[in-house]
Amino acid sequence: MTSVGEPMSLDAAIDVVEETYEFMLAYAAQGRRVEEDGSSSGIRAYLERTDAALTVIAAASVPSAGQFLDVIRQDVAKAGAALRFVLAQPSISSQLVDNLNASIHLRALLTDLFLLDEALKISGA
Repeated sequence: MTSVGEPMSLDAAIDVVEETYEFMLAYAAQGRRVEEDGSSSGIRAYLERTDAALTVIAAASVPSAGQFLDVIRQDVAKAGAALRFVLAQPSISSQLVDNLNASIHLRALLTDLFLLDEALKISGA
C-alpha cells in the first residue's frame, strides 16, 4: 500500500483494483440493504481508492503493451463510470455492489489487468 502523498505505482494500482473486487464479492454476500458506515474500511473507501487507482492505470505508460493499453484505457473509462455511479448513491447496498460486480465493464477491466499484471511479471517490468 502506498503512503499518503506518495504516487501510486501501476503495480499498486492493479493490486488496489483486485483487492477491491475481492472486498466487493464479500460485501455483496452480506445482504446489506444500506451502507453501515463511511469508515476507511468500508465499501465506499474501497471504491474511492479504486477510483484513484483507475486514474493511475489510465495514465500508465507500458511500451510493451502496445495497443492493448488502449483497450485497457477504454475499459477503465467504462468501469470507472459505473464505479462513480455507485459512489454517487447516498447508500451502497449489497445488491448495488452485486450488480456492479456483474457489470461486463468491470469484468473486462479485471481480465485486462490480470493479463497485463501477469505479462509484466513475466517480462520483469
